[in-house]
Amino acid sequence: MGHNILIVDDSATMRKIIMRSLRQSGIEAAFSEAGDGVEGLAALEGGKFDLILSDVNMPNMNGLEFVKQVSEKHADAPPIVMITTESSDAVQSALENGAKGYLKKPFKPENVQEVVTPLLG
Repeated sequence: MGHNILIVDDSATMRKIIMRSLRQSGIEAAFSEAGDGVEGLAALEGGKFDLILSDVNMPNMNGLEFVKQVSEKHADAPPIVMITTESSDAVQSALENGAKGYLKKPFKPENVQEVVTPLLG
């Protein structure tokens, strides 16, 4: 069964790496991409997603604000944030804003699988 996954990151290279990691984890999905939170919200208005992976540090709308809006308006699409630090403050803030999990960059396919698979069901 294929899933629809939205990847929100201001780096096109990182979006490709994330897609490759998901595929290497055995996750079959159609991917949509957005370069920041504003584009991510627009993508959500135009489609249905089973999962969202969002960077935290982005221009225009950061990942925490994006995740907060996703949780309020699109509760059926669980967001996972990607962070460069595993500080308890960063993780706590992400979870308080509605993230259902987090991945620390850089990550390995097995890390992706551990976090993503339970949310896809």
